Amino acid sequence: MANRLLAHEVSDLCLGKPPLTSLPISATIHHALTALKSSSDTHISIWTCDHSTTDVCRCVGKLCMVDIICYLCKQDNILSPSNALKAPVSVLLSRVPAEVVQHVEPSYSLLEVIDFIINGAQNLVVPIKNTTFKRKQLRQLPSIAPTTHSGGREFCWLTQEDVMRFLLSSIGLFSPTSAYSVESLGIITTDILTVNYHSPASKALNAISTSLAVQTSVAVIDDDGVLIGEISPFTLNYCDEMVAAAITTLSSGDLLAYIDCGGPPEDITRIVESRLRERNLYGMLDEFLTYSSGIPYCNSSSSSDEENVLSPSTARSGRYKRSDSYSARIMRRSEAIVCHPGSSLVAVMIQAIAMRVSYVWVIEEDCSVVGIVKFSSMLKVFQEHLESMIY
Repeated sequence: MANRLLAHEVSDLCLGKPPLTSLPISATIHHALTALKSSSDTHISIWTCDHSTTDVCRCVGKLCMVDIICYLCKQDNILSPSNALKAPVSVLLSRVPAEVVQHVEPSYSLLEVIDFIINGAQNLVVPIKNTTFKRKQLRQLPSIAPTTHSGGREFCWLTQEDVMRFLLSSIGLFSPTSAYSVESLGIITTDILTVNYHSPASKALNAISTSLAVQTSVAVIDDDGVLIGEISPFTLNYCDEMVAAAITTLSSGDLLAYIDCGGPPEDITRIVESRLRERNLYGMLDEFLTYSSGIPYCNSSSSSDEENVLSPSTARSGRYKRSDSYSARIMRRSEAIVCHPGSSLVAVMIQAIAMRVSYVWVIEEDCSVVGIVKFSSMLKVFQEHLESMIY
């Protein structure tokens, strides 16, 4: 049984995966934003393709809604969001480490995949064959089109979550290690990102960018260190770019209410509008008023909401429809997913997979934050166990 698991290749993990959405490096941030709203993917892959000489296609990075939100929150950009979106996507890619996206061949082994992830890879790009999925046509702008790869090849993402789900299907092979507590395994990371509940949400901007890069989250705590909620990139990815206005004007606590399921309360929306006026941020104000004029902010799991997601400027149905996977949770979007130091590895693993995140907060009985357990730390444990099967 152990040998059978070790014999698995990347291609086995990619069965049924749809082709990823891709744009050329020549695209603007506005193109990427349009693609995100028209796609079922939370990330858009960015490619360089040289068909004139080498005929080589390479994925050079990925972008998501959080990248765009953080970009718009910068002082110069929030003055004129429409102008900021005209910048090339390379402006955002320059902040992304090269190892975050890695090309791998279908014949790579399971251990090689785990090694890539432990060393910083978040998305592995894998060529796929004879897919049965029909390519969705993006709502294209006149000057842009999805990247066409050499030879008509298509690729899919392989993520940390995909690998964890695959290992969970064979969790019995990792006994008794999988039953050990996260504390005893030494995989609780105490170097965490936090922001005070009463502090301006803008002070969390760097932490949000960092949490996206390391695939964690920002804990919102009170003065006693008690965990109140979280500002999670996984949640923000299912919102729209107007969260930038909320981050700029609200406290961290109010931002939690803004991003909760059901959309921002009207009183908080009015606060955002008022503060944008006070700061003379009329460019962002115009955009914010357009998006808040009766349009749902984020999808709930009910079908009735999906019938009312038309935007006057951009097709948004794809964005709201794909948020079902996250909003299916019977909880507030800003409610943190937690465990305790004594929780078992397999229990924490199941929690994270079920809630579609790559981490779980670790708290004490009084709800004070101890640290965080990440997929990459869990995979390190599984890697060591698998290697012990070989030697």
